Amino acid sequence: MENKRSHGRSASQSRPIKITPKFTHNPLGSVLIEVGETKVLCTASVEDYVPGWMRGQRGQGGWLTAEYSLLPGSTTERSRRERQNLSGRTHEIQRFIGRSLRAAIDLKLIGDRTITIDCDVLQADGGTRTAAVTGGYVALKLAIEALTKIGKLKTNPLRDAVAAVSVGLIDGQALVDLDYSEDLRAEVDLNVVMTASGELLEIQGCAEKRPFSKQNLDVMLDAASRSLVEIFEEQNAVFL
Repeated sequence: MENKRSHGRSASQSRPIKITPKFTHNPLGSVLIEVGETKVLCTASVEDYVPGWMRGQRGQGGWLTAEYSLLPGSTTERSRRERQNLSGRTHEIQRFIGRSLRAAIDLKLIGDRTITIDCDVLQADGGTRTAAVTGGYVALKLAIEALTKIGKLKTNPLRDAVAAVSVGLIDGQALVDLDYSEDLRAEVDLNVVMTASGELLEIQGCAEKRPFSKQNLDVMLDAASRSLVEIFEEQNAVFL
């Protein structure tokens, strides 16, 4: 059965993407990424210290971490602020973003510094964590460029661009970049993180209703890979 999708897109098309760089002035890197109706503010802040567990390792490099939050008005029903105790979902998403972006950078080359990628969801319509990875990488690259410009970095520590997209199985059909209404119906839901050179960084997903085959998985990964080519082009356009 053919699934009618938002924005009149095909099964293998992501939603329209818009990346607005330097959306705020204070962080070294910031972007607003819009993926369909999902909007995430991603900032990259740099501080001249390393976490406590890295102390005593001076000269061995720095660290990159991520924080994620759903702002109260980002969902249909108000999301409560997580002021002290983070939910398991928030912890898991923060780790997902942090792992993905640490793979993009050689931390030994940034010196004794900590880079924090903050991802605040202004409006949620599915795919917030994948939008956060895609936008977070652009914010990170802007911060690295700023550090290089002021002479704090001599060597570019970035290894490769990183982006992410969701892909799901609905009525037996693989659909890329699920919005919220599609995510509710998905039989299988994957989040796929890749480098611009086509290497996989992470595949995060599960069967929601019944098991799926390796053939299904291969089809979904191929669909995600094709979609990410266009997403990388949107990232690159920021720096042209």
